[in-house]
Parts: sequence; structure tokens; C-alpha cells
Amino acid sequence: MSRTVAVAHYPEGAGHATRMLAVAQALEGPETDVVLAGGGPGSQFIEHNGYEVYRPATVDYIGDYQGGSILDVVTRSVPNSGRRVFDFVRWLRREDPAALVTDDMFAAMAAHCTDTPLYVLTHNAASYYDAAIEEVFTWILNRYQISVSHAFFYPAVWPPDRGDPPGVVHIPPIALEPNGEEPPDDIDVLLVPSTYTTNFAELARALEDDGNDVTLVGHDGWESVPSLLPWIQAANVVVCSGYSTVMEAAVAGTPCIIYPFTDEQHGVSRVIERRGLRGFQIEHSIPHVTRAVRHPPESPEYENGADRAAEYVLDHMG
Repeated sequence: MSRTVAVAHYPEGAGHATRMLAVAQALEGPETDVVLAGGGPGSQFIEHNGYEVYRPATVDYIGDYQGGSILDVVTRSVPNSGRRVFDFVRWLRREDPAALVTDDMFAAMAAHCTDTPLYVLTHNAASYYDAAIEEVFTWILNRYQISVSHAFFYPAVWPPDRGDPPGVVHIPPIALEPNGEEPPDDIDVLLVPSTYTTNFAELARALEDDGNDVTLVGHDGWESVPSLLPWIQAANVVVCSGYSTVMEAAVAGTPCIIYPFTDEQHGVSRVIERRGLRGFQIEHSIPHVTRAVRHPPESPEYENGADRAAEYVLDHMG
């Protein structure tokens, strides 16, 4: 008899979707069916990989707060949050899964409302944030997620750290493995912007002026691919802002230069810099990124944590 596991991703960038899709693929098997939900731009990526995905109401706290104001948060993010929880409740009641694995706080709340066994998977931590409102909110969220979940998976490129939420289950970084995809030819410098980066086109021009052959993901002429991992593996160095690409570079074994923009990205970068991790270098300006590309760090070495998370869920699901 097959079991159904629900997997839901937060609706910001593609990174949330790829991370959760990697876990979904690891969960799939002869005795396990998977249903997916998320919404936002990441859902297009999941559908590109041949899956159906449920799209609840979307929210954008980072965009509304960092790109707007508290008023935008109150008038847009807050009411949409209620709608998103309600949509997830209806979805979980319809699918009746044996468990939910998610990086989405609203899906976690819906699981609590429907008595669905919950497994949280996210790297988010209060210690990343300087703004008091973000730090306090994340602190409360972390403790809520730990209290209502069977396990809080924490995919990290660093070993257990003083800034990690207490009570998490450390697992290796997660990357979406290609499904029979042909690897691209050798790539010199791969630029992977996140949803909130603003000047990667300018960075690409600066790197090209410095003699590099640059591939900018998402730029004109870029065609969407089922998995970015083969591109990262083929690159000599990857430049990114978001932690999802950092994890993929770790699994790919590709030197990674991190150019952070959001508060969360700066917080992750501080942990990586403080721990002195091999394979990563943090820079904060285009000239410094250009200089770092000339002398990239050594290659990182990590296993993929998707199977580790899936095995834990299946072993404890009953």
C-alpha cells in the first residue's frame, strides 16, 4: 500500500522550490507517492520538471518589508498570510498525506491545524538578522516550528554553530540532482542572481571586461533548465547571492563567491566567513567580486543531504 507525503515550498525564489523538489524526488518510491504545493515563481520550476503543483495564495514579506514599508507588510503580507494558511488547510484535508515536509511557515501552521505529521526543513535562523523586528519574528517562528514538528531539518554547509536554532537536526546541504540531463560544455564564470539582487548585469559586464567568459542565469537568451546543478558543476567558479545556490555549489564541488544582498543573505555569509569554510569567499562590491574571481577559493566537498532528510521522514513516518 502506497503512502502519500506532501511537500510544500515557500513562494519566494526558485531556490525554495529546488530544495524541496530535491527532497520530494528522494522521497518518491514504489511505496511512496508525493504531492507538491508552493506557488510563486518556484512553482514554474517544479512544473518544468514534470510535476503538478498546488498554488495557494502567495506572500512576500521580504519584498514588502525590505523593498517597501511596515504598511506594505500590514496591508499585503499579513492578509495574504491568512489566505495562504487557509488554502494549505484545504489542500492537506483533500490530499490527507501521511506527513508534510516543508520550508513554509504557513504550511507548517496548516499542518498543525489538520493534525498532519510535520517535518520542517529550513536554514532560517534569528541570528542572521540585525533588524530587531526580523530577529524577534524569526526567533518566535523557529521555536514554534520546533514545537509542532517531528523534526526540524537544518541543511548547513557549516558544522553545528552557536547561531543555529536549538533542537534542529543538522543535515548536509541540499541540491536538486539532474534527471538524465546532459551536462553543458565547460563554463568559466557562472552568475546566479537571487530574487532580490539588483546589479548582476553590471557585474557580468565588469567580469567580461576583466577577460572572463560569463554565463548569467536568467539573462536574455537563457533557457530554463530542469536542474542548475550540471551548470554549476561545469563552471570554474560560481558567483551567487542566495543560500540555495551556495548549497548547490557545495554539492557540485565548485568554488563559490557569495555576493549577498538581503539581511538573510548577509547573515548566512557572516556564519560562513566566521567558520572559515573551504570553498567559499564573501565579497560586498563588484570590484571585490571581480578580484576574487581571478583567485577563487579551493573547491568545497559535501554530500547531498536530500536523501538524509527523506530517509529520516520515511523511517519515522510509520
